[in-house]
Amino acid sequence: MGLHRLAHLTIGVPQVDATVAYYTDFGLTALGDGRFATADGGEQLRIVHSAHRRLEGMVVGADDTDDLRRIHAALSRLGMPCDYSELSLRAVDPGTRVTVTVEVQPRVSQPVLPADTLYNRPGAAPRIDARSAAVLRESPVRPRRLGHVVLGSTDQETSQRFFTEGLGFRASDLVPGAAFLRCSTDHHNVLVQRAPVPFLHHTSWQVDDVDEVGRGATRMLEGHPERHVWGLGRHYLGSNFFWYLKDPAGNFSEYFADMDCVVDDQLWTPRVWEDIRALYSWGPPVPPSFLAPEDLAELMTGSHEAG
Repeated sequence: MGLHRLAHLTIGVPQVDATVAYYTDFGLTALGDGRFATADGGEQLRIVHSAHRRLEGMVVGADDTDDLRRIHAALSRLGMPCDYSELSLRAVDPGTRVTVTVEVQPRVSQPVLPADTLYNRPGAAPRIDARSAAVLRESPVRPRRLGHVVLGSTDQETSQRFFTEGLGFRASDLVPGAAFLRCSTDHHNVLVQRAPVPFLHHTSWQVDDVDEVGRGATRMLEGHPERHVWGLGRHYLGSNFFWYLKDPAGNFSEYFADMDCVVDDQLWTPRVWEDIRALYSWGPPVPPSFLAPEDLAELMTGSHEAG
């Protein structure tokens, strides 16, 4: 696969200052002008002003110019316009209305965690004669990198074709009206789901392990119980631990750890899931606001005005 990561997101919100403060608390490194970096991925988020919350754009990393030529040809066959140059390509997904830029970028190398962060299990104890490093951590949780984004699409089938047949994403799993798509070895980097209006459902950020998921969320909720959405739990599709929180604009942000890794496409078979396992393996009940945003009517009004 010539694509190798979801590299950057630009999110538009009405309340820029409050949202910038939220993602600073979330553990991203503030670079100024609404820009944020992760520990391993470099600059990966920018917050800008817009009348309604929305994903303004995303950047996907590609290996070389051959990948851009291939994408340009594929989008042309689909009748989807794009701006193309030797180092980048830009196109708009008709269903989500998100501007996607594919750029030639170097791959990100992440450090291997030390053995003392591993978990003792029945019959196997990689950590002996010492307390777990997880209970000794005192520094703030810092997300390692951007993992994925979930988007509502008014034309889910077209959005799925845009990302797969056009850009070259692979389908990992499917549920009725939604597709888990990957451009890296993560189980999914983009999920597009059927919706009455284009909207940003959530962004997801990798942390070291389930302890960091819990520590990060606990810290975010101190003095801000209104930020809680759903967690702690474990997804079935992707297998990752999760905890969802809500920023001041209404976007969800997720700490995740232990995502399924797909290296050999020949060994992974996408399936269609139609039961509750499509949402989670264990955890608290799914809150209604996770399935349908509380500001849906406002978003629909804003989308109509923008159109």
